[in-house]
Amino acid sequence: MSTFTIPVFVVNAAIVALAVMFHYEVMVWLSVTLGRLRIHARFRLAIGIVGALLAHVIETWIFAVAYFLLIKAGHFGAFTEPLNPTLMDCAYFSIVTYSSLGYGDMVPVGEIRFLAGMEALTGLVLIAMSASFMYFELRRDWANTEINKEEK
Repeated sequence: MSTFTIPVFVVNAAIVALAVMFHYEVMVWLSVTLGRLRIHARFRLAIGIVGALLAHVIETWIFAVAYFLLIKAGHFGAFTEPLNPTLMDCAYFSIVTYSSLGYGDMVPVGEIRFLAGMEALTGLVLIAMSASFMYFELRRDWANTEINKEEK
């Protein structure tokens, strides 16, 4: 068992918690803001989608910075390629991992593998959260359309 097991667990938990809390706060802010906007439903939904996408991009950068710093620390692992990744390399890996796309051109080795696994799970949950948020926003807008009012 590695001597870094506890620190890796703590780092993983902190990074995941930061991403989840950030996403939750963005969704709450979007919900309140979209509910107050008196613009056409299409524009409200577009703002909601862009807001959710921006939240996901920021969350991938949270993970990217973590990969970069952990690799530079030298004790937590590396990527098979490139051996000395830039922050942009880490951002690319993060986006591919968060979205569960997983090209496989950059493979984590060492203890950062656990962060990569946690990022994939976190991305899955937060993308699903955004999808259900947008579903409820669509339902709210559809319930207020003229077509639905005429049917009632």
